[in-house]
Amino acid sequence: MTNILLFIGTTELILIALIALLLFGGKKLPELMKGLGQGIKGFKDGMKDVSEPSKEEKKDEQKTE
Repeated sequence: MTNILLFIGTTELILIALIALLLFGGKKLPELMKGLGQGIKGFKDGMKDVSEPSKEEKKDEQKTE
């Protein structure tokens, strides 16, 4: 995703923001951004849980050794 952001300039970001403002309106846009942020945070937390073994799994590994 960062590769895509490297090619988007200020003009494109302003254009995207204006289109979003026209589509959703000024009152609904902050709610949508809050929901998007919470979704991204939840996704990152989920990926973190998958990549790191839980404390119980570590205890099980230590018992078997």
